[in-house]
Amino acid sequence: MNTSTLPSICEHALLIGRIWQPQTGPVVVAVTPQHVHDLSGLALTSSDLLEQDQVAKKVRHGLASGQAKALGSTHAILANSDETARDPTQAWFMAPCDLQAVKAAGVTFVASMLERVIEEQARGDASRAEAVRQAVVAVIGDNLRSVKPGSPESAQLKEVLLAQGMWSQYLEVGIGPDAEIFTKAQPMSAVGPGARVGIHPASQWNNPEPEIVLAANSRGEVVGATLGNDVNLRDFEGRSALLLGKAKDNNASCAIGPFIRLFDEHFSIDDVRQCELTLKVEGPEGFVMQGSSALSQISRDPLDLAGQAMGKYHQYPDGMMLFLGTMFAPTQDRHGPGQGFTHVVGDRVSVSTPLLGTLVNQVTTSDQAPPWAYGVSALMRDLARR
Repeated sequence: MNTSTLPSICEHALLIGRIWQPQTGPVVVAVTPQHVHDLSGLALTSSDLLEQDQVAKKVRHGLASGQAKALGSTHAILANSDETARDPTQAWFMAPCDLQAVKAAGVTFVASMLERVIEEQARGDASRAEAVRQAVVAVIGDNLRSVKPGSPESAQLKEVLLAQGMWSQYLEVGIGPDAEIFTKAQPMSAVGPGARVGIHPASQWNNPEPEIVLAANSRGEVVGATLGNDVNLRDFEGRSALLLGKAKDNNASCAIGPFIRLFDEHFSIDDVRQCELTLKVEGPEGFVMQGSSALSQISRDPLDLAGQAMGKYHQYPDGMMLFLGTMFAPTQDRHGPGQGFTHVVGDRVSVSTPLLGTLVNQVTTSDQAPPWAYGVSALMRDLARR
């Protein structure tokens, strides 16, 4: 990992991260192309930092005034964040969130909605996917972008599909009035840049899900954004939606980072709406898969999704990180005709967009990834000691 992890357009970017500092524990930092700066004078947790009014202004003042002291070289800490070559006596980057709830919105793009319907119809069997895909598209088409979720037109379409026996729980949340919002992972369980992400060892059909992740405080205010990989087990979820927890919340199955970019006069939710994500998977056998997805194609506005996840009906006192979903559902054959894509151990996954940087992780199985051992109690003990 190197400074290409940073946004390519970063002259004015206010980047918030967390580093693991040996002998100290997690430290909230501001990141510039040259140095990593200690923000402990402002807040001891990422959650508390994002709670502050005018947080971008306060961070900028801390950097300009010298109050946020440099802890080390950005390049050196990024290099040490590669879990496969890490010196545990030196600092490395962690996921930029800590106490926030980790939530996710599903089925927010037409392409991924169709793939979820296909998973359901195929009952999680990858070998049946292509035949099912052709049958589904023949009935409902492959262009539902003009259908606004919750609109009279979507209700009319639902009646037509019910009559044809093609209605699905995924279509319900894809074009119905209520978004799918679920808990992706527990607070502090997300892995960061350079860490290994885990797939369940029993899964035979799975894929990365490159996504934008919104950072919101306890008041529901979206104050920044970052990147995420919501690793998905297509076979488990395809067998039954009741296996969603097993398909989503496994050890190391959620990567967030590299940094939260704060909203300010140079970066706003409108910029998020126009982001285009690129995904690259490089396999140990030489396989390469690339793709892209434009957030402008999302079927529900990001702030609508945030409002459905948190509000008067449901609060998160430590804030939340919200995955916005992906339109990238890989179908490129990897192991033979009609077999589609699935991960193998050793895959290197890169998720990037110019305004947020690049999140890089390597794939392993969830039983071989480092166990999640540092939770809220450990954090509280370290903070009390400090």
